[in-house]
Amino acid sequence: MADRVFPLEPREVPPVETKYRRIQTKIPVPESIPILEDLRTYEPRSMSGQPPVIWDHAEGVQVYDKWGNMWLDFSSGVLVTSAGHSHPKVVEAVTAQANHHLLHNYCFPSELRARLAKRIVELSPPQHAKCFLLTTGSETTECAIKLMRTHGIQVGGKQKNIIVSFENAFHGRTMGAQMAGGLRSQKEWIVNLDPGMVQVPFPDGFRCPDTSFDFFLKSLEEKGVTPDRIAGVISETYQGVNACFAPPEYFQQMRQWADEHQILIALDEVQAGFGRCGTLFGYEHYGIVPDIVCLGKGLGDGLPVSAVVGSQQVMDQYPPGSMTSTHTGNPICVAAALASIDVIIGENLVENARVVGEVMLNALLPLKDKYPQAIGIIQGKGLVAAVQFTHPGTTEPNPELAFEVTRRCIEKGLMLFAPVGVGGCAIKLNPPLCINEEAVLEGVAVLDEAIGETLSGR
Repeated sequence: MADRVFPLEPREVPPVETKYRRIQTKIPVPESIPILEDLRTYEPRSMSGQPPVIWDHAEGVQVYDKWGNMWLDFSSGVLVTSAGHSHPKVVEAVTAQANHHLLHNYCFPSELRARLAKRIVELSPPQHAKCFLLTTGSETTECAIKLMRTHGIQVGGKQKNIIVSFENAFHGRTMGAQMAGGLRSQKEWIVNLDPGMVQVPFPDGFRCPDTSFDFFLKSLEEKGVTPDRIAGVISETYQGVNACFAPPEYFQQMRQWADEHQILIALDEVQAGFGRCGTLFGYEHYGIVPDIVCLGKGLGDGLPVSAVVGSQQVMDQYPPGSMTSTHTGNPICVAAALASIDVIIGENLVENARVVGEVMLNALLPLKDKYPQAIGIIQGKGLVAAVQFTHPGTTEPNPELAFEVTRRCIEKGLMLFAPVGVGGCAIKLNPPLCINEEAVLEGVAVLDEAIGETLSGR
């Protein structure tokens, strides 16, 4: 994320009143300034990059403040509220569990935990027989790294411990997750980078034009890394900061190569899973089954729950009591996850993400030709897309432009989170999976308007 802070001076902005958006105050709202100032005073500076909108409540695809404003949400709270904000079935499940008077049971069994683990395994490919519940996406990444390294050492000795990941990747904010991640900004904050973490270019076709698997092998060779030393490869299904996918044949060849060399593949589906890409699991677009899958975000529709899924051989490597977590299977979060899964499947939101996602991407792609001096590439699949703002004719990030466009969108009633990606140049577009075509097209039109006004200086 770019090192930029939204100003707290209220600005006069044109009023907005549509079916999906309403802006009737200055932005930021003057009455919200004391709250925002308290946040900047008492929280770490790292939290100050968020847009200056105090959320009061949210429903479906819309977010409301206390002062009469309403935003069309293209953030899903950073890809979390996949079933839609405050879905009645999720709210009902959470409320019922709270009223049941069981808020926590940690290392003691619960029926809910058994139901969710079974549900996730039954939705997964036959190769995945075990599910370990956690709280955050970062935890799942840490767990996947541990599982891959343990397996590598078991089959190939202590030298088989290298984890290969990709440049410009994001796997979370904890230490191991950041070391597996490939964003330069994160690397600058880590002093003792694990030498067993190796990054290679991600075949996005933009910053890495060579999308062949041979280039993957060549990159490893240039780093002096041989397969007998590799325990595992971890990749996001799509790179979360840029919404870019690899060619299917790339991962299909990787699957064959990994099997030949007893290397595990972990796919980080924290953003991609449960319908976001127009398939239940994003990796279905590649036609492979990874050894380990990391799930989170949309799994709980707003509550903190995540999961690691894999084969019995991989998941059962540790003895009883040695792989647990304080909030594993928290009853409130598990209740939300079970309800969220039921909504995503029962209300056909996976197919909706596919169909409406095509509408969204088809509306976005012409912006590249309309603003060639500003947009480097637009990528996505399902209900996730990213617009990368670059300097003309280059891949060099233009974070200032991305930031200004984001600010204008928020003032117009389109909710976005701050720009992400390489140099903070990417605006991510990821509405709840229940959004309809009309709302998607209105949101893209707002983005179009904001880009035009920014470039013209109006």
